[in-house]
Amino acid sequence: MQDEVPWWQPASLARRRARLEARGRIGAALRAVFAARGFVEVETPALQVSPGMEPHLQAFATELQAPDGTRRELYLHTSPEFAMKKLLVAGSGPIFQLARVWRNGERSATHHPEFTMLEWYRPGAGYEALIDDCQALLQAALQAAGGDAFRWQRRASDPLRFERLTVAEAFRRHAGIDLLATLAADGSPDEPALRAAAARIGVRDAAGDSWDDLFFRIFLERIEPALGHPHPTVLIDYPVGMAALSRRKAGDPRLAERFELYVAGLELANAFGELTDGVEQRRRFAADQAEKRRLYGHAYPIDEDFLAALAHGMPESAGIALGFDRLVMLATAAAHIEEVLWAPVAEA
Repeated sequence: MQDEVPWWQPASLARRRARLEARGRIGAALRAVFAARGFVEVETPALQVSPGMEPHLQAFATELQAPDGTRRELYLHTSPEFAMKKLLVAGSGPIFQLARVWRNGERSATHHPEFTMLEWYRPGAGYEALIDDCQALLQAALQAAGGDAFRWQRRASDPLRFERLTVAEAFRRHAGIDLLATLAADGSPDEPALRAAAARIGVRDAAGDSWDDLFFRIFLERIEPALGHPHPTVLIDYPVGMAALSRRKAGDPRLAERFELYVAGLELANAFGELTDGVEQRRRFAADQAEKRRLYGHAYPIDEDFLAALAHGMPESAGIALGFDRLVMLATAAAHIEEVLWAPVAEA
């Protein structure tokens, strides 16, 4: 964000103070919602063996020095997910965390290299149970901020009710594409079918594009801007190739138990019916490593302790990560993420 004065000068703080004070009230309101619903707040280490396996995420690396002088490479986590799931295995019950997380190479109006993520898990629940949590949290956040709607880029979103839309319905409604017709019965992508559909609606097709590349280009151009207004949108049931750490949907192997929450056109949260099969999780991690090496020439190590925890027995659970800074932006109608940060990371 280009400011008239450095963030540490009184004029800058004065301009941001109302939003920063709202940030504190929103955090308190969210904690009250979780307390009323029987959650325990936890804290997990930011230094991890594996920072996260999503191929496009870039982490910050560092070294841990042992008393004997030996050194071991660790990373600042991109999410507290692995550590929190280990707590589920240990019997923590429902848990939440407002965690500082780090993602390198991400800086824009809605991204910051260090930010706050709200993550919570419900053992013994399905992923749809998280939708009610989201609505209660959004309503509490807006009330704490003193607003009547969430706002982003001239769009308004009222959390009084939520719109629920499957990914397939969103493609049909906003792009005129039958997405499920571009998937085989087992969920394998039919790239030529999606390529033909993209060409039919005039979406650019670059040489070497994969099914995923085409999916995201159609999504970003035709679908995402229509989501989350006039009410938040729960975009549910993603293609299984985008399952990440979620399990397949019972009854339809083409889909995964995953949803994303959109508010005023902005992605706010990502939720899963959590995968508990350690063998399948290892297979997905290996695929993520291979894709990251293909794209960026390197890959992060697998957290073997996490896979051991899954093998020990993680309860059936639902989990979700929500961008806290983005929530404050939406609740205070901020145009840039740095307007809701007390102090930004210094520019390179």
